[in-house]
Amino acid sequence: MNDLPATGPAFPTGSSSLLLPGPAGAIELACTLPTEAPPRAGVAIIAHPHPLQGGTMHNKVVTITERALLELGLATVRFNFRGVGHSEGVHDEGVGETDDLVAIGTWLRAQRPGDTLWLAGFSFGSYVTLRAASRLDPAQLILIAPPVGRWDFSMIGAPTCPWLVVQGEDDEIVDAPAVFAWAEALQPPPQLIRMPETGHFFHRRLMDLRGALKNALAPNLPPTRA
Repeated sequence: MNDLPATGPAFPTGSSSLLLPGPAGAIELACTLPTEAPPRAGVAIIAHPHPLQGGTMHNKVVTITERALLELGLATVRFNFRGVGHSEGVHDEGVGETDDLVAIGTWLRAQRPGDTLWLAGFSFGSYVTLRAASRLDPAQLILIAPPVGRWDFSMIGAPTCPWLVVQGEDDEIVDAPAVFAWAEALQPPPQLIRMPETGHFFHRRLMDLRGALKNALAPNLPPTRA
């Protein structure tokens, strides 16, 4: 489908929630600005896990990813997929959700034209994020526990930007060896972080995830804002 025009509300000057017009109706966003690090010329969109299995933008892996990126100085945008929270529409097996993500990215580029765009996703959100990468051309891609084998990744090529995959070795939902084999077969391959003794939802390992993200992403950060 055609991307929506880059219209909608202004990006907030402080951390707040808003509704953005999307392909299936309003999309609920939570926009947050860094306060503990020098602001950088970049903004990251973070996509949540499967909405039909309880996934929302308030998921703990999503919020710890947000925290890591804020501590690196990026602004962040979490959002609810269609049919979740105050987002309108119904679940669309990743297709409409990709359109929603592209609409958010298009809006952000219009609102913050001097910023680089990063994309991050957890579980189902990482599938949608990878699907959207070819249309949004982000500067950095972050996939956490991508559900290889549960969703069809075979037709999605590797992004051209730097990309990071984080996968727990004891994931009870995603086949970790399948993720490792998929990531290592792609060209260019991603930076791959294997987290031992770590399940799908990173229980008791959220702080480790936060540190791993910050260490891996620090070399690729955009410059501080002028």
